[in-house]
Order: sequence, then C-alpha cells, then structure tokens
Amino acid sequence: MPAYTVREWEKLAYGEAEGQIAVHHADRLAGLAARSAFAGRGGSGVLEHGRNALRARGVVGILAAGDASLEILPKIDVAPGETPDHENAAIRKRLVHMLAVALDLKIDLGVITDLAWQRETLLEILIRIFCDKLTETLRKGMPRRYVGREEDLPTLRGQLDVNRQFTRHAVNPSRLACRFDLLSEDTPLNRIMKAAVVQLFRLSRRSANQKRLRELAFVYAEIADVPVPALRWDEVVIDRTNRSWRELFAMARLFLHDRYQTTTGGTGEGTAMLFEMNALFEEYVGRLIARALAGPGLTVSLQGGRLFCLSTQDSERGLFQTKPDILIRRDGTVTHVIDTKWKRISSRIDDPKQGVSQADVYQMMAYAQLYHAPRLTLLYPHHPGLGTEDAVHARHRITGHATILETASIDVANSEKVLDRIRQLLIGDDDMVEAAG
Repeated sequence: MPAYTVREWEKLAYGEAEGQIAVHHADRLAGLAARSAFAGRGGSGVLEHGRNALRARGVVGILAAGDASLEILPKIDVAPGETPDHENAAIRKRLVHMLAVALDLKIDLGVITDLAWQRETLLEILIRIFCDKLTETLRKGMPRRYVGREEDLPTLRGQLDVNRQFTRHAVNPSRLACRFDLLSEDTPLNRIMKAAVVQLFRLSRRSANQKRLRELAFVYAEIADVPVPALRWDEVVIDRTNRSWRELFAMARLFLHDRYQTTTGGTGEGTAMLFEMNALFEEYVGRLIARALAGPGLTVSLQGGRLFCLSTQDSERGLFQTKPDILIRRDGTVTHVIDTKWKRISSRIDDPKQGVSQADVYQMMAYAQLYHAPRLTLLYPHHPGLGTEDAVHARHRITGHATILETASIDVANSEKVLDRIRQLLIGDDDMVEAAG
C-alpha cells in the first residue's frame, strides 16, 4: 500500500518519481478530504487539489482511500535531521506529545524506538499505543456492571412484572414475567472499546498492529456490535471502580468521536482521521497553563467567557458572542486573556507588526472592553527565526487604556522545556494586576 507523507502547508507533486504521488491516488485522497467536516465550503480546507500538486492546509492526520494513504504532519520546527525520515520522526513524536497533553493521557514516548518513529505513520503509532494500553488493562479484567433484564422464565427471578404477567401470560401461568439485574460485561464502555478495535483493524496496514487487534477482537467477541453513531457515550461513567479505563475511553473518543477528528466511511470512500491544529494547539496550551497555575485562588477556563459584544435595546438578547480561548481568573476576577494562533509570526526586526493580523488585534481589543483584563496575550508556536529565549516578544499598551497587549510564543518542538516557558510567560500576571489596580 503506497504511503505518502506531506507537511502542513507544503506541496506533494504528482508523478511516479520518489517524493511524488500518483495522479489516481491524489484524486481519490483529495476526494476523501473534500468530504471531511474540515473541508469547508469550497472543499479545500484539508487538501488543495491543484493542477500539478496536492497542497496540505492547517489540518493534520491520516487519509486512506483505496490502496493508498496520505499522512499530513504539522509544520513544527525540529532540529535538522540526517534525512527527511528523521525529521518526520521528530515531528510525529511532538504531535503525539501534544495529543497526550490535550487529552490528558499518560504516554511513555520512550518505549517506542527511533526506528519505529521513522518508519511508522502517526496512525500506526497511535494504534500501537492504544493496543498496548488496552492489553495491559484487560489483564486486570474486563469491567462489568449490573444491567436491567426482562425475561419470561419458568421460575421467579428478581421481581415479578405484574403488568406484563397479566397481559402476556394471563392464559399461561407457567411462564413468569421476571425483571432482574444481571452482572454483565456487555456494557456501553466495552461496546465503545470493541467499536474502536473494529475501526482500527479496518484502518491499520501494519501486520503487527493487525495481529494485536485481531487478538483483542477475540476478547470482545461476546460484546454486542454497535454502529459508531449508536454508541451510548453518555451512559459511560468513569469513577474509582473503573478509573484505569479513563485514558482508553479518551483514546476511543479520539478514534471514533472527538472534536479534533472526523471519520468518513463507505464503499469506495475511505477513512480519515484528522486533527485541526488550531483546536489542538488551543487545548494543548490550555492544559499546560492549568498545570502551571495549579494552586489556590487561580482558575483557568477554556472558551469560558461567552460575553456578548452587543445587546438589543428592546430585549436582553445579546449579539456576537465572544469565546476567548483561555481566561485566567484570580479569586473570580479575570486577570489575563490568552488567544492561541497556530501560525508563524516574524521577528520584530523583520516586521514591527510581526505579521499579526489586524483582525486579531481588533478581537483582543473587544476582549479588553468586555472582560476588563489588564493583560492580553496573542500566543503563537515558537520557531528559530524569532531568535529570542524570552516567551514574550513584544508588549504594547492599548491606546487610551492601561491594558497591555503582547505577542508571545512557546516551543512545541521542545516538550521538556515547554512547561518552563509557559511559567515564564505567566510570571507577569501579578505585576499586571497591580499596575492596572
């Protein structure tokens, strides 16, 4: 099965040479991408189907159609490798780290060899991690719970269903309408796990993963097959009795029904598992900030403001609702608004505005007016062109206000130091509050 790799915002030329994609594969993959929920009105939100090449946009992940697959990796600046495979391996590792933080998963990236990061696609790596976790957790036993059952039996079990007894068995008292609870493994959680195993078996092209998934499918043989749209996510309760399944439940959402991805299927269509980098970067940063600020008096909200820009004169109905990416509150008062942007900014030497869009500045000014925060931050991914070790690159005062608007960056390519950079960014919060007061 031909497997192609392209990075976000880069092109993959048509052709039969190395580093190119066959035209018939490109057509099928572009058609699948156009049916994605991320495709947008014009159908090119994932891939631009150009005359001479496919061009990836701000969505990453895997597209598989027919006998070909396309892996789209994010544009993360990693240390130059010996080959493109080495660089792609480093990017895959950083992306899995971002997913682990965003989904609150404990993933030991060190157990996967460097060779595996180079040779396996993002999808196969995620499948491998899922299989390892599921196999280990199943060794402790499959979760069970009491499920209500209604059966007609020759002897009474549980309680007698009087209404059903005298309507269905009025002329045949040898059968009793019983209602009882049965400790069963056929639960909503196990049905979701089975659906994930079945789905991943269809997606995987790596023989080792297929073997593991086949073994897991055998374990779930007695669990009912439920179509993905009919799965009862709302009936799953993760508590102290089954907390070891929390991460697997989150990974199943990732594969089947998460806000980051979309899966399309059907004869001749193929399957896609995609992540919108804007949403992933926002969740990743929000989780890191929540970790960095863990303590009394401080709270972090993701898209938790929801104040309206306008209100009508004849009613209390608001118009143009705002949803700041991250709000930091101290004792209930907003002190810092952070908006994440998954795009590259330039250094101040190259451009005093750093390529920050006017629309983004207007948006932050609206947040200043509505949330009265003394500090506003536009936060971008770091890249070597910015040069500085400081988290904050530029700081401005909004005209006529004491509010500070700044541009900053974090280095997602350096997972070991990213939390320190987040803390460095947040150090000024107390000073800003005092200056505004």
